[in-house]
Amino acid sequence: MTLKLIQYPRCTTCKKAQKWLDENGISYELIHIVEQTPTKEELKSYWKASNLPLKKFFNTSGMKYKELGLKDKLSSMSEDEQLELLASDGMLIKRPIVTDGEKVTLGFKEAEFAESWK
Repeated sequence: MTLKLIQYPRCTTCKKAQKWLDENGISYELIHIVEQTPTKEELKSYWKASNLPLKKFFNTSGMKYKELGLKDKLSSMSEDEQLELLASDGMLIKRPIVTDGEKVTLGFKEAEFAESWK
């Protein structure tokens, strides 16, 4: 399966991830996180495959996260409610998400990319 790079075009971290993939000759499908926001089911599968806590999937530095006051609300929300919320707005999701259908990386750390995608 081709890698999916789920990203936001103006996100500098996403641009770094894309540049790394390009420089390493790795092909991928580019997916705009706002125009094609992952579904609740897709997010659940990414979360399970990532072995990360669900709260890591929230873009905590985003305006939407702050507007909604999620810092104080997430702990009292069920996993189902959190996934529903993430699926409702691509700007709430930490990016980029890179997946091959089995593995998932969230954000961009060069060492993690080298280990996962080279």
